[in-house]
Amino acid sequence: MELKLNSRQDLKVHALLLADRLDLKAFKIADCLATTPLTLEVDNDGGIAVLFRYGVVVMFGVQSANEAKFVDSLTPLMTNAYAAPEVEEMEVHSGRKSVGVQSGAVSLDDISLEKLQVIADALSKHLMLTLYEKKVAGEFDKIEPFAQELAVYGKVSGGSKKLLSKIGNMLLIEHRMVGRAEIGDKPETLWDFPHLEGLYASMEDEFELKERQSVLDRKLGLISDTAQTLADVWDNKQLHKLEWYVIVLILFEVVLGLHDRISNILG
Repeated sequence: MELKLNSRQDLKVHALLLADRLDLKAFKIADCLATTPLTLEVDNDGGIAVLFRYGVVVMFGVQSANEAKFVDSLTPLMTNAYAAPEVEEMEVHSGRKSVGVQSGAVSLDDISLEKLQVIADALSKHLMLTLYEKKVAGEFDKIEPFAQELAVYGKVSGGSKKLLSKIGNMLLIEHRMVGRAEIGDKPETLWDFPHLEGLYASMEDEFELKERQSVLDRKLGLISDTAQTLADVWDNKQLHKLEWYVIVLILFEVVLGLHDRISNILG
């Protein structure tokens, strides 16, 4: 598809992770440059935005004022908007003999809609990984004291609800990574334009998408397993308490029975 941006040699790229989700159903197909992923023309200068349902918008060649206005227009479509969005900036240079990515800049022979979509896909996954890396790091910090307490004192003082909540948070991150962002999958654009595999591979290497996802998967599994172990320890502790309560009640009933019997004999 012919773009107004084709005549420009250099483009600024601004990617934002704005919310948990964007409701893209509000956009009419007739108003879009493409639907997979959803791509719109933002201003009269030809700037475009590529939107992803998992809360990311990637803008190419959009002036700052128009960018702010467009982001504001997305507010009604956001679910759980972030107070501090994740941000990434790059540059695209066209008219280059070699195609690739280096030092935060993408070199292209020419600019086309599908190439920008491939770049946008990689940037969106980079932002998602950045967000989840921060969340997982926070969960590591929170769960470490429980594991330390178990190692030193052989017990866990935290409640099972809190520990199970952490397991739930890890499962939620995994669900969003696999179900929404599909971080491990290649962009659908490559099905129609397989010759862009090299461009996506360069973007993938630049942001280390595969390596970061692998590390994140291992951390998610470790946190989930640790939280489950701690929750099991807590549940066993509560079960032992319950057993002692039952024993005490039985002894109390026996004592009462003996007391009544002795009273009857003496009476």
